[in-house]
Amino acid sequence: MHRIFQRFIDLLSAAEDPVGFSDAMAVTAADLDLSCFAYLSLPRRPQDKPRLIATYPEKWTSHYLGSRYERIDPVIAQVLESPEPFQWGVGLPSSFNSPAQQRLLDEAAQFGIRTGFTVPIHDGRGPIAALTFATSQREAPFEVCVNSHARVLQLMAMYFHAHVRRKLSDEPRIGETLLSPREYECLEWASRGKSAWEIGCILGISRNTVAYYLENAKEKLGVRTVVQAVCLLVAANRKPRI
Repeated sequence: MHRIFQRFIDLLSAAEDPVGFSDAMAVTAADLDLSCFAYLSLPRRPQDKPRLIATYPEKWTSHYLGSRYERIDPVIAQVLESPEPFQWGVGLPSSFNSPAQQRLLDEAAQFGIRTGFTVPIHDGRGPIAALTFATSQREAPFEVCVNSHARVLQLMAMYFHAHVRRKLSDEPRIGETLLSPREYECLEWASRGKSAWEIGCILGISRNTVAYYLENAKEKLGVRTVVQAVCLLVAANRKPRI
């Protein structure tokens, strides 16, 4: 397991796009006799689509996203309730059995997704996510892996999520600090030497509103002045990806 985990970390470090991340997890899942996986990161805003990286059949994932099934998925409903990993599917009890949820499960079963092990990801730094290993039936290799290595699979899910968030997120960040789009925008203009009044004119907002966003950015970054915040922004933009 140590060798498999180390190889997984190496593959994650080298991944730079969704395909790379999918390959990293797919290779590791195969080493552990886990047939397929799906990573789903819920959107920050209800109108946005979730991020999905998976080796599920493409026809199913397209249908899932197009139908906005993350809103009724009983697995995701349980993910939202608790951070603890859990098994689901054939032969296991479930408290979610609405007609819409049962229809979703029936449709997933047609693509060989009948049972699984899901790791909820509640890291406090962004929207909730989940990583699921699924199979068509409860076979011995799957059961052995899940029962023997549940905590390792949980750790793998957390590593996967952290790398995806850092490399693929389109949310404005300075290091590990998440800013709102407006906070980041105001700070970027400040880094170009623009005053609060000038930034307000550019963005069509008042000087006081600009000052409010810059103040929020300073507080989140843990600095006392706009100049210090700008220095952190410039340093982050210059830092090469590892």
